[in-house]
Amino acid sequence: MKALVYYGPRDVRVMNVPDAKIERPTDVLVKITRTNICGSDLHMYEGRTDMKKGRVLSHENLGQVMEVGKAVDRPGECQGLQSLSA
Repeated sequence: MKALVYYGPRDVRVMNVPDAKIERPTDVLVKITRTNICGSDLHMYEGRTDMKKGRVLSHENLGQVMEVGKAVDRPGECQGLQSLSA
């Protein structure tokens, strides 16, 4: 899958990263249909705050639930997502 990866101030790249997978019963896999860099990500992008190189930016997402863990019972819904990190 593709992700926006941070490499330093004003240096972000769309990169291929490993596909996500269900690891815990509460996990949900979402096919992202819309995304945006978050305003708080701009602090790292502009160099006002430090961030580890290689981290994935953007936790403002909208998408279709494709797969769920055993503790989740709503596959197929369209969801807005917050606070994802990789």
